[in-house]
Amino acid sequence: MKLIVVGAGAAGYFAAIRHKDCYPDHEVVLLEKAGAGLAKVKVSGGGRCNVTHGCFDARELVDRYPRGAKALIGPFRQFQPRDTMTWFEARGVALKIEKDGRVFPTSDSSQSIIDVLVGEADRLGVNRVMHRSVTQLMKSESGRFVVVTDLAILDADAVILATGSSRDGYQLAEGLGHTIQSPVPSLFTFKIEDSALWAISGVAVPSAVVTLGGRTQRRETGPVLVTHWGFSGPSIIKLSAWGARDLAVAEYCLPLTIRWLSTATDEQVNRVILDLQGQSKKQLGSRSIFEEIPTRLWQYLVHKSVGKLDTPWNETGKKIRHSLVEALLRDRYEIVGKGVFKDEFVTCGGVTLDEVNFKTMESRICQGLYFAGEVLDIDGITGGFNFQNAWTTGWIAGSCSGLTHA
Repeated sequence: MKLIVVGAGAAGYFAAIRHKDCYPDHEVVLLEKAGAGLAKVKVSGGGRCNVTHGCFDARELVDRYPRGAKALIGPFRQFQPRDTMTWFEARGVALKIEKDGRVFPTSDSSQSIIDVLVGEADRLGVNRVMHRSVTQLMKSESGRFVVVTDLAILDADAVILATGSSRDGYQLAEGLGHTIQSPVPSLFTFKIEDSALWAISGVAVPSAVVTLGGRTQRRETGPVLVTHWGFSGPSIIKLSAWGARDLAVAEYCLPLTIRWLSTATDEQVNRVILDLQGQSKKQLGSRSIFEEIPTRLWQYLVHKSVGKLDTPWNETGKKIRHSLVEALLRDRYEIVGKGVFKDEFVTCGGVTLDEVNFKTMESRICQGLYFAGEVLDIDGITGGFNFQNAWTTGWIAGSCSGLTHA
């Protein structure tokens, strides 16, 4: 049998390695349009490679996927983060689980992951062909695949599409009858048009509640970082994933509400301010009155809601107290665009999931065609979840793509 894997990213490499490991006598060809493949592996986690996440329960794990959660329950019972860690560790890559659950190589270098994937592919005899674009994918009358590339026409008994968010991959899938959910960005930061906010760039709050307006009304709790264009931080990035489609439809212009004191109630905040109004002669903007709020952010919020920083507390009244409570617990902004999230990117969209058998990752429309990774309409939040989707679907596609020909 001959298998062609299109796309040499995490999913493609893993699928090719798994297939060759299961079926040593099969010919496996890994095609990649770019120079070396594994580009996302290289930049992930700031070059450290966030391999997976230390969540080992399938039902809990799927909650980290805005798209694809239901479809992934079964696959995660076949191959989950613990299996990923075992696979890499068995091949000499020591891993560590950090406090937030993210898993990295102890070397803190993505090259450790790249080296083992390339090394395994070469050891097993996977034919890696770089700088080779697939321009067309067809099935002949005999049932074999015809893979048209920019330099040659190849044939195969089975094909695994692991082309990530490449439009080329979507077009190949469409050509064989699949439906594509329109791809839009996921995991990004929010642009806010506010020069006073930009001036406090670098300020961070460890736990805030951020809520996206529009139909989603999605809410996330976690760190928020003020940037020179708006907001970033884990809670913002997660919110962008859950609201990816609504944000795209709204052309990245939706309301955002921030609760800067994530656990405080109106009554508690009112009480702190009332105490100061009754006895303090210090100015409103002299320093933050809440430990969780950095002084620069406090001064920004006071100026935004009250207008003056130099008014003594004992000269303020009910109106100012109300304004400050609103600013601390229901601070409102308008998102005017999206920014980037480091050098990483994830796409919401891809091959429609009900057209794929997730027990085998084989197409329900075209026999012998398999899918792995982000080419599917699956995306996770930040934290290693997108790589786990790649490892899991790649492992299953590699395992099953030789069964009918073994």
